[in-house]
Amino acid sequence: MNPSLFLAAFCLGIASAALTRDHSLDAQWIKWKAKHKKLYGMNEEGWRRAVWEKNMKMIEQHNQEYSQGKHSFTMAMNAFGDMTNGEFRQVMNGFQYQKHRKGKEFQEHLLLEIPTSVDWRERGYVTPVKNQGMCGSCWAFSATGALEGQMFWKTGKLISLSEQNLVDCSWPQGNEGCNGGFMDNSFRYVQENGGLDSEASCPYEGKVKTCRYNPKYSVANDTGFVDIPSREKDLAKAVATVGPISVAVDASHFSFQFYKKEIYFEPRCDPEGLDHAMLAVGYGYEGADSDNNKYWLVKNSWGKNWGMDGYIKMAKDRRNNCGIATAASYPTV
Repeated sequence: MNPSLFLAAFCLGIASAALTRDHSLDAQWIKWKAKHKKLYGMNEEGWRRAVWEKNMKMIEQHNQEYSQGKHSFTMAMNAFGDMTNGEFRQVMNGFQYQKHRKGKEFQEHLLLEIPTSVDWRERGYVTPVKNQGMCGSCWAFSATGALEGQMFWKTGKLISLSEQNLVDCSWPQGNEGCNGGFMDNSFRYVQENGGLDSEASCPYEGKVKTCRYNPKYSVANDTGFVDIPSREKDLAKAVATVGPISVAVDASHFSFQFYKKEIYFEPRCDPEGLDHAMLAVGYGYEGADSDNNKYWLVKNSWGKNWGMDGYIKMAKDRRNNCGIATAASYPTV
């Protein structure tokens, strides 16, 4: 649907709601707008406030149900509070799943016993959390994160890589800038291009610009990529032995938009309905029993104010919840 038509229909639908706003939330609304530097036109603020109020009440209801033991995670208001879930998915979730993958086959170590928990942040493989802004470029952040880890393994140097380079330049490989892309296409671009520039030389702008790749500032390369079979046990072996791994999930739900902490399990998730790319940097478990409450530790690209300082714990070994193992891959260096 045309975004402007979607918004027009939406505005009409909630015009009456804007007239009956909850004045007990006035102070919170003003504080939220100031925190996130929100500025609206005269005709926009009323219905943005109505969206925000509706989201606030749904978050409160979820957290009440959490306290009753009905959910495994909490939610919180964040920078996406004035967006409907439909708007949010359209703007933020830019993963384009290609079922016929063309990477090398993952070679697992048959006799290897992997540890019960892994966190590659502790070993220097992971750069700080980044922010894709209002651009569907999650795929680029997932790809740079995996390549940053592999370059650290190869060189011992952790250098932040340029998502802007991928957003601007990997169109011939099938990516579409802020309208979405695929990590394998990004790895293929780096291989065919002969390198990828550093973040410092080509900083992120959150919009598509002319390709400005400069080999003088290239700090990473790859020789191809490996596609991991769509099973959590294989993803665990890859995360344990290789380093941070590019993954994609179904992030289309309200619960993901406002996730705050603890283990995210969403029974409505579709393991094939992938729409958002992230980076698996480890796995573990909560409590004393390593066979229960297991999670994947995943780095997002929505800034540090989302989730657990920019990270999410996603349910592990629960029938591939949200499809975390469906399209995992990593570059070879």
